[in-house]
Amino acid sequence: MTFSILGRCGRTGRLGLAISSSSPAVAARCAFVRAGVGVAASQNVTDPRLGPALLDALASGVSAEGAVGAVAAQADHAEHRQLAVVDASGASAAWSGTRALGTHGTRTGEGWAAAGNMLAGEDVLDAVGAAFMDNSDDELEARLLRAMAAAVAAGGEEGPLHSAGLLVAGAVPWPETSLRVDWTDDDPIAALAALWDVWAPQRDDYVTRALDPEAAPAYGVPGDPINNDEEAVR
Repeated sequence: MTFSILGRCGRTGRLGLAISSSSPAVAARCAFVRAGVGVAASQNVTDPRLGPALLDALASGVSAEGAVGAVAAQADHAEHRQLAVVDASGASAAWSGTRALGTHGTRTGEGWAAAGNMLAGEDVLDAVGAAFMDNSDDELEARLLRAMAAAVAAGGEEGPLHSAGLLVAGAVPWPETSLRVDWTDDDPIAALAALWDVWAPQRDDYVTRALDPEAAPAYGVPGDPINNDEEAVR
């Protein structure tokens, strides 16, 4: 009931993923990123403990393939799980248990990995990878969202989508982008793209506010009086 695309930006080294599902709040349970280490997805009858386990393995020096293999070998009920990971160098790996739901599969390439279950067809994953690799100089978030839109155009999953998430880390220890649509009866991927349009021009300012508030623009939203107040708290 879920498909995801994980990726690394070769230009900036940023790491992130986008994910969507017919289940609620998919990103809260399935999406994990650690700046300078890697990005991981744990999906299909999800065990949220496995995402941090994958990142811990990468942080200890294990390869992407080794991390997926080790976590899958040690996890309880591993046959129900899907795992995917991209490390800080762009190496990728993915794995599906024998009891993953419906039409399921994984794809990997240099700098990206995709996984899905209850898919309309495995060609959905091929469409995800191709779209992610197109226009590779674009912002990572935009590439991930474009890949998700391509998945939907290729048939997506068998059921209606209700939730989606976008999670990206860069140079600071926390995610620079963490956007979620936890439930909607409309198109969660389109709603997520709309959130990105709001967040994109402010993303870097929020990093600056954390690191050096005096150098940051005044906060607020366009049209808010605080933006016109010379004494605004920065």
